[in-house]
Amino acid sequence: MRFRRLFATLTIALLCSSAAPAALFAQGFDTADSTTDHSQPDEAKRATLISDRLEIASENRLIASGKVEVFQDGQRLTASRVIYDKSTDRLQIEGPLTLTDATGGVVILASQAELSTDMSEGILQSARVVYDRQLQLAAGNIARVGGRYTAMNNVLASSCKVCAARPTPLWEIRAKRVIHDKEERMIFFENAQFRVAGLPVAYIPRLRLPDPTLDRATGFLAPRLRTTSTLGTGLKLPYFIALGDSRDLTITPYLSTRDSQTIELRYRQAFRTGAIELEGALTNDRLTDDDTRGWFRARGGFRLPEDFRLSFDIQTTSDNAYLLDYGYSDADRLDSRVEVSRVRRNGFFSARMVSFQSLRDDEDNNTLPSLVGDATLQRRFSLGPLGGMGGFRLQWHSHYRTSSSPYITRPAGALSRISDGRDVSRLSARFDWRRSFVSDQGLVATLLGEAQVDAYRLRQDAVFEGRYTRSHAAAGLELRWPLVKAAASGATHVLEPVVQLIGATRDRSGLPNEDSVLVEFDEGNIWSLDRFPGSDAIEQSSRANVGLSWTRYDPAGWNATFTMGKVFRRSDTDNFSNASGLNGMHSDWLLAAAINLPNGISASGRTVIGDDMDPTKAELRISSSNDWLTLSSSALWSIADPQENRPDPTRELTFDAAWTVNPALRAKAEGRYDFDENRGTIAGVGFEYRNECVVVDLSLSRRFTTSASVDPTTSFGLSVDLIGFGSGKAAGPARRCY
Repeated sequence: MRFRRLFATLTIALLCSSAAPAALFAQGFDTADSTTDHSQPDEAKRATLISDRLEIASENRLIASGKVEVFQDGQRLTASRVIYDKSTDRLQIEGPLTLTDATGGVVILASQAELSTDMSEGILQSARVVYDRQLQLAAGNIARVGGRYTAMNNVLASSCKVCAARPTPLWEIRAKRVIHDKEERMIFFENAQFRVAGLPVAYIPRLRLPDPTLDRATGFLAPRLRTTSTLGTGLKLPYFIALGDSRDLTITPYLSTRDSQTIELRYRQAFRTGAIELEGALTNDRLTDDDTRGWFRARGGFRLPEDFRLSFDIQTTSDNAYLLDYGYSDADRLDSRVEVSRVRRNGFFSARMVSFQSLRDDEDNNTLPSLVGDATLQRRFSLGPLGGMGGFRLQWHSHYRTSSSPYITRPAGALSRISDGRDVSRLSARFDWRRSFVSDQGLVATLLGEAQVDAYRLRQDAVFEGRYTRSHAAAGLELRWPLVKAAASGATHVLEPVVQLIGATRDRSGLPNEDSVLVEFDEGNIWSLDRFPGSDAIEQSSRANVGLSWTRYDPAGWNATFTMGKVFRRSDTDNFSNASGLNGMHSDWLLAAAINLPNGISASGRTVIGDDMDPTKAELRISSSNDWLTLSSSALWSIADPQENRPDPTRELTFDAAWTVNPALRAKAEGRYDFDENRGTIAGVGFEYRNECVVVDLSLSRRFTTSASVDPTTSFGLSVDLIGFGSGKAAGPARRCY
């Protein structure tokens, strides 16, 4: 019996259902178990066949030829000819054939095969296995066993592209025998040889590697070579332990040639409502008087009921130089915090505890606020008949110093009024309100005001110990007149003069200032009622803030802004620092400009300049973000000011750049240069090469800074990741064949 139909689609279980022999034949093709009761066939075991030509040669033999496709339990087989023999319950397949598993992550290509009807058992000749479109294993023959194992002999494994002009892979693993466990998603190599550019570099009797579909598997991770001028040459060899679907542990021994032994640990666990991560290191070396050194960090976050969120980040180190010596961090102060917060449309709540540890040689942790507590409740609301928008903030703050001395023993300077052991507690309540009116001519008039009450308690201070209360209020009128002009080119210009008149009460409490020493004068706070960043100091003089802003919106997609402003005061009672540009009866001029181009390049600059045209502070930032260049650079200039804990002027240039040289090569550079010292403080370069089968990361950095505990250091790093073995690294562009 013959059936001819172009691209005929037949469900074999229903083929010739009126004929008894054909029905029996169809049952045999449906499932490998011929004893199954087919009165109600299992839909999951039905096979669907599509072919150009279908022939039933006998009661036990069916032949499909042409463009043949078979779908069975999520698997897809394509071949030029398929023969089904019911007597043996086997499929004889002539290729070229392609067998794809249900997930699409594993593809087998072969010249011919003999398989069971469910395609879970059998032999494939001259075959290749492709995992996740990355790793390829070529073998003389492949055996499929039990639908779980794939066994191969005389195997070549690689994810590198080969062609006639370049027949040798960049890297390859040759093995006598390879077994792939589909359920465990692991590949086992026996008598394996690792080759680079065809040259044998390592022999491994037994090797186990994850297949590309497995993200987490117990075993060694890619090693990293690190060389520094203080530790010598060292090797990090991480070992990853999967403790379950939601937990893992990474143990990394680090041994260097200069008698340094380090063990690094990282533990991660995910929960239904959050996650935690614990990491740290323990070292035995001879760089300091203490042979045992270490570092620890714990961080995580959880969702709590009623939209609350818990977050924590706790870290500490044994000494000031450890993090820099071993390349964990370049931070010179560590802060540990635990916080519960909630953010809603009209409300904010936060309660946190913060602990500080300074790593600077010129700072004493006993005299710093080592433990800080804060709680803030803030609400925004409408004031009904009064109109406008109101706000209320209730805040509690306390900080504690380890020292118990009520006297000042530190050198005179910015914090000379702070005793070594002063502890402070404060409770503040603030109410603010603003309402705007717009005239027919476009003039915007805004009424604004705020009132605040503070209650302080100071302890362990020979001068200021005791309880203090303070109240303060400020109110003002703000006038803006935005003027808009449309140019013939299609550009839009917006010119906006602003005048703000502020009246404020005087603060006669005499409280010392701890949290508002460093003040910035910029376009973000020029129209603020209080420019002090903290609560200890209050801007109390009546004043006039005047300024002008201009913005251009171009139809080509770029825009530019310019802002200038100045503050005129009735009296000089606010105790601003010289470097802030806000001290005196009238402030310095604030000049700020920014431009944003459609190609991803942006630049912004700001300067505070006196009437004599001498700058007090100046800052320039340039950034670029496009397909080939990512750049972030800044230049900073500031005068010396002991009140801001800066005894010397600052002139510094920093940059951080990444340049895509071509699709496979990426260069990175970073640096910081101190013009006052006429030397660099940090310099680093790096290169990353990435193609379809390998990622090579090379870095070189130099830290020039020095102190009693930190020496200048040069570091060199090298890591190599092979694509296709669960490295987590994405493949780059495939190399061309010439």
